[in-house]
Amino acid sequence: MPLPKLPTRMGTLLSIPDQDLAVLEDSPASAPPPKAIPATAKTPSRSEPRVETEAPAAAAQVSPKRKASTAKRTRLPVAKRKLFVLDTNVLLHDPTSLFKFENHDIFLPMVVLEELDHLKKGMSEVARNARQASRFMDHLVGGQTSIDKGLPLDTLGHQDALGDLHFQHNALHAKLPVELPEGKADNRILQVVHALQAQHKSREVALVSKDINMRLKALSLGLHAEDYFNDHVIDDSDLLYEGVMPLPANFWAKHDKDIESWQQQGTTYYRIKGPLCGDFIVNEFVYFEGEMPLYAQVKEVSGKSAVLATLRDHSHAKNSVWGVTARNREQNFALNLLMNPECDFVSLLGQAGTGKTLLALAAGLAQTFETKRYNEIIITRATVPVGDDIGFLPGTEEEKMLPWMGALEDNLEVLHAGQTGSLNNPPSNAGNQEWSKSPTLDLIRSRIKVKSLNFMRGRTFQNKFLIIDEAQNLTPKQMKTLVTRAGPGTKIVCLGNIAQIDTPYLTEASSGLTYVVDRFKGWPHAGHITLQRGERSRLADYASEAL
Repeated sequence: MPLPKLPTRMGTLLSIPDQDLAVLEDSPASAPPPKAIPATAKTPSRSEPRVETEAPAAAAQVSPKRKASTAKRTRLPVAKRKLFVLDTNVLLHDPTSLFKFENHDIFLPMVVLEELDHLKKGMSEVARNARQASRFMDHLVGGQTSIDKGLPLDTLGHQDALGDLHFQHNALHAKLPVELPEGKADNRILQVVHALQAQHKSREVALVSKDINMRLKALSLGLHAEDYFNDHVIDDSDLLYEGVMPLPANFWAKHDKDIESWQQQGTTYYRIKGPLCGDFIVNEFVYFEGEMPLYAQVKEVSGKSAVLATLRDHSHAKNSVWGVTARNREQNFALNLLMNPECDFVSLLGQAGTGKTLLALAAGLAQTFETKRYNEIIITRATVPVGDDIGFLPGTEEEKMLPWMGALEDNLEVLHAGQTGSLNNPPSNAGNQEWSKSPTLDLIRSRIKVKSLNFMRGRTFQNKFLIIDEAQNLTPKQMKTLVTRAGPGTKIVCLGNIAQIDTPYLTEASSGLTYVVDRFKGWPHAGHITLQRGERSRLADYASEAL
């Protein structure tokens, strides 16, 4: 089956009704310029929103999931464009944000350029993004000697960016309703927005910032302010693809005609026709629990026809994976994905205790030691602390990563017990060797490598089983860097819980895990499951619900 095209990320569409706006460069100033205010640099800690606030209705951005228009787009007249003032943290979060505002203009205050210059030094993600944003602006300037009239944003090949980029080229004076310290960079940006709003009264002016407090201050001063929405994969985390579709009670009544069935390599396939088939997604799991129960995976969708394949029952002991059996429906679906050699990318979401790491590690061990499909298991994760940082860690790369891999040790202990007994009925510790000294465990550890994200760029993994733990803390860019490391014969498994994001500038809608779940949806060699029920303990289950 040919690979479907991945959805195209469109630039940010603005839903503000168009108004007759004044031309930016021809509008007279409403107040004389003040004396120059000395510049002060901010730290990147300003771009740290965790809780979303609603953007003003007049300046809201439409989700980037809007489908691309096939018609050739034309530039709006300058008088009909809206003007967006970007805060520094927007560029530090996404340097390509310059090209995500479609037909509308962007204004960069001088203090933003000063902050980019201050933050460009170093090897951190913030420094890299600052340098990239500066490069984009340098390429836009080209060999021009005068940029007073603005720079077209589509000159670098970004066809959706049909507005202009404007820099602050003179002092803008504004008397804010509240006295704010003039030396603070945030307040200088607010003064610029206030001055532009007073200077161009017929034109929509809005501040775009990732800083919640900055947006609140702007709204308190009567200025339009909103979050940067283009990095949001979905509008609501409840709309995220779960990988499972329950079939309605009347499913067989509407789909029992002209059913074809055949067997191939021990799997039974059904070709069904009906109105619901058009809603199926390739590799999605469907189930019907009634008089004629069905647990199957969608293998092909063509109009109102679909091909379903039955599943291996991993809840039975004879189909256990490294001693682990599925305890619920979603775990059975997950093990079918993890053990499928045709599925190169698997993402598992779920709250704490649903068994994500245990299932992934069991599948990796079974396919590394038993079937010899992979020659090594590689585990990595984002090193984002929950509490205060404890400082630098001694040792080699793997030794530095071990404190972050407590889940690996916990699950290895369970899996080691499962090999001598069973997961549901582990053997008594009194009759076993001390697990940490077991020769079997030493052999297992020799085939498991713990790697840091910092050294992944440029590598290629062949015939590896790569587990990315705590993937909700990765940005879409970091996720792309990791997934593109996969070489021939490599399987990548992403684990995470988007309700437990510890990275300060990521949200459920902009997490790299959400990004890959949405982008790999429908690809024949990828699958996703959201695990629903906790299986760790009754205490953990109750704590997840009550606390």
